[in-house]
Amino acid sequence: MINRLYDTSLGLLTDLYQLTMAYGYWKAGKAEQEAVFNLYFRKHPFQGGYTVACGLSSVIDYLMEYRFDESDLEYVASLSGSDGKPLFENGFLEYLRSMELKCSVHAVPEGTVVFPNEPLLRVQGPILQCQLLETPLLNLINFQSLVATKASRMRLAAQDDVLLEFGLRRAQGPDGGMTASRSAYIGGADATSNVLAGKLYGIPVKGTHAHSWVMSFDSELESFETYAQFMPNNVTLLVDTYDSLGGVENAIRVGLKLRERGYDLTGIRLDSGDLAYLSMEARKLLDEAGFEKTSIVASNDLDEYIMGSLKIQGARINVWGIGTKLVTAFDQPALGGVFKLAAIKNDAGEWDYKLKLSEQAIKISTPGIQQVRRFKDAKGFVSDMIYNIESPINEPVTMVDPYDFTRNRSFSETMEYEDLLVPVFSMGHLVYALPSIHETRRRVQDQLAQFHKGIKRFVNPHTYPVGLEKQLFDLKTELIMKLRAR
Repeated sequence: MINRLYDTSLGLLTDLYQLTMAYGYWKAGKAEQEAVFNLYFRKHPFQGGYTVACGLSSVIDYLMEYRFDESDLEYVASLSGSDGKPLFENGFLEYLRSMELKCSVHAVPEGTVVFPNEPLLRVQGPILQCQLLETPLLNLINFQSLVATKASRMRLAAQDDVLLEFGLRRAQGPDGGMTASRSAYIGGADATSNVLAGKLYGIPVKGTHAHSWVMSFDSELESFETYAQFMPNNVTLLVDTYDSLGGVENAIRVGLKLRERGYDLTGIRLDSGDLAYLSMEARKLLDEAGFEKTSIVASNDLDEYIMGSLKIQGARINVWGIGTKLVTAFDQPALGGVFKLAAIKNDAGEWDYKLKLSEQAIKISTPGIQQVRRFKDAKGFVSDMIYNIESPINEPVTMVDPYDFTRNRSFSETMEYEDLLVPVFSMGHLVYALPSIHETRRRVQDQLAQFHKGIKRFVNPHTYPVGLEKQLFDLKTELIMKLRAR
């Protein structure tokens, strides 16, 4: 089943209610009505101060192959309602069979640091098609952004040390493992243990041996010597199977023999125990034996908080192996992205702006065909403003905090800025040159370097200013008042 999972179209990678709504649009004669949807999230993951956008490459792959094949249509035709009759009539199935994607998509490039309520993707096109894309787009963006953000936090904790991702065995299935490896590399990991990810994505791969290798020999020393004999150019030895510091001494013995052959002991790995104490004692033993350049690798359910604590304790670790806590986004299993209708064209060809009302202010959506403008000064990024591209921006530019209208900020017309969303698809045709995964990875670090260090704190981070352009704020307020008056 796994081998067959993606050897098919992915048109049905959606929720049933997307198909029932699409059918309703088709029956009501609204299928081709032009609409705009925005994909965004409401709250940073991990109680953090920023999020890393990731998943656009997968979105592009998905949309390039978007279709309903015959097996999809046969399955949809088999679905029935509560009366036992087919849910969908044949005319709708024929519509899906011949449908060609005509949506235009704007998106922030992968690796961009983003904030709540900012559109990561803007989808414009026939409402039926936009609706069908909701679930797969959220699926592709949510998890990847979550893991990329987690990896970037671990990158910050590791500072200049090497950061390795090796969580495939703990990931949620093959797709979860592959997706996590790619996202973790973009977020800041230096390499992965996932060989298939290395092959498909061009990520550096790293790895040596496990406890089972040591346990399969009569002694730890024999296992080390045998490994070094057959793979002398990849000798990082796992030393904690029996006694960690005794294992370090055995690794040093093997390292001395390696040098006689023109090789060196690359590293030792600690996977249990008091990592601060053991790494400091291991460093002493290695340095005294002349192995000052041998790395000390640590693993054992690490995350950014434990890494930070170990550094404060003076641990001598310089390579960090991260598994479960990274690839599963352990402390927050979902980003919570949403996909909301923001505008729809009426019969006169004009935009009617739409808004989802809620008793919770955070769940009230923002209308308009949105773009995000990021302002910067000589020190870096200072503020993001969401605006409606259909409304000319007045000078001076005024931004309003949507949750506290008394907080305004103005920007001079000479202030430097960039608009974050870029064209990706135009009427279903790809118009975007996707950067390499390595360029995307560099973008994350380049972006983070432009923000105040306060937003990068793990505890009580600074809130980066994000708001609505004054006209968009007024539009949203007007729509809320009209809807509440009904």
